Amino acid sequence: MDIINTLPTFTVPINQSNFNLNTSNVAGFFGGDEAIAAMTTVHLYRGRRWLGWYNSPGSYTVAKKFGQLAKSRFWDGLFPGPNLTPAEVFGLDGKPGPRYWGVFSGTEMATGHLAYLMVEKTKEVQAEAEVEGRETTPLSVTIVDVGNGVVKHLDRAPMMSIHHALLAAIPITISFATCGISAASGDWLAFALIMIGIISSGVSCLVMGSAQLEFASVKEAAPNVPPADGLLRMRNDVVILRGEEKDIDPITKGRFDLKMGGGPEFRRIGLCSLLLLAQFLLQLLLIPQATTFGQIMFISSLAASWAYNSFLSSLEQEKIQIGVLLEALRNPFMLKIALKNRAAQAVFACLVLSDDVRRPPNSDFKPKDVLHYFIPNETRVWNTWRNKVVEELEKHEEEKSFDLSSSDLPGFRDDEKDLLRSLLHDACSAYRGYQNHIDKIRPISSPSLNEKRLS
Repeated sequence: MDIINTLPTFTVPINQSNFNLNTSNVAGFFGGDEAIAAMTTVHLYRGRRWLGWYNSPGSYTVAKKFGQLAKSRFWDGLFPGPNLTPAEVFGLDGKPGPRYWGVFSGTEMATGHLAYLMVEKTKEVQAEAEVEGRETTPLSVTIVDVGNGVVKHLDRAPMMSIHHALLAAIPITISFATCGISAASGDWLAFALIMIGIISSGVSCLVMGSAQLEFASVKEAAPNVPPADGLLRMRNDVVILRGEEKDIDPITKGRFDLKMGGGPEFRRIGLCSLLLLAQFLLQLLLIPQATTFGQIMFISSLAASWAYNSFLSSLEQEKIQIGVLLEALRNPFMLKIALKNRAAQAVFACLVLSDDVRRPPNSDFKPKDVLHYFIPNETRVWNTWRNKVVEELEKHEEEKSFDLSSSDLPGFRDDEKDLLRSLLHDACSAYRGYQNHIDKIRPISSPSLNEKRLS
């Protein structure tokens, strides 16, 4: 007996009306951005690749996005666009970070995606203290202690908990339920179209999720290099990274790498995109031919899948990536200090970096270079200010004086003297603030001090 011609298990009255939902308008375009956002989490959540068996909307948008991974004349013609790396296509690479300057090694370089994630995390850290002083622009210094050398080249990135991914049971259940109900009502066309969506989404998620997320970094740091303590500077904030070269390299020189089989052509990704494109065309053309009840079942499966995709996209992929990075780094301790002007910020950062606890003996560290890095102005006021601050910082006495008498400023106009005194007062405020919070700052940068405290 032909299964298509079997009698339905039950009769739906709405099918006898002339009402038509015209669902072809939502077959492939609706929910595309959410579907892409959901697919980009497939490498970040444990078990996520196995949980894509639902009738996901936005198949056309997903096919055009990830089909660009496949590289050949055929695939480039079918899915035109830039030939990006797998990590870039899935949003795991490509964001530029701030420039890094290693104050002991002299290294100055552009950074990439992992440094970008680190500074984004530091923006969320609340300041534990504020240094009093003249207020111009709210600024901050965030100290990040990176240690233990836990992230190495080609280490597999940790994955987030499966509990968010398990919510996929809801759209999976609804998709299969609507598929079965459509068959029971005798609408085998709606049954087939929903099943096509389930299969194409599940297969695509399984294939694309088979890649492994790893850290790509320097294979081995050079021996006997000085500490890699350095600065990541943004417009108003600065991040001080502290640690050995091998510990900081993954942040400043590293990136996420997606090891995906079948490269460099990635035919399997192309075939999955082709399957999603076929789903779009079939659903677009054939769903108007289904019964009204079958169309309602089809829309119900899309709505449940869209709600789940929207939930995954609301988690913000960058924050998930930050969580992966911090877990790999064993959640480095961070301390943020708020300051009120650029001069105080420069002096405070210089004090943190020049601390004898971290500073190597006979190092090439030059406090004046740090001050110049923050404030490159080449006027006699700023040059005098830098010289006086460096002179005081290099004294071993705990009490420092940032005062200058008028006899020390021959040829300066009164307005220049007033400006210089104000800037030196900012330096004094930064020094006092540093001394007030030194117990919070030093344990971050000094494992030996931590051990002494524990003992």
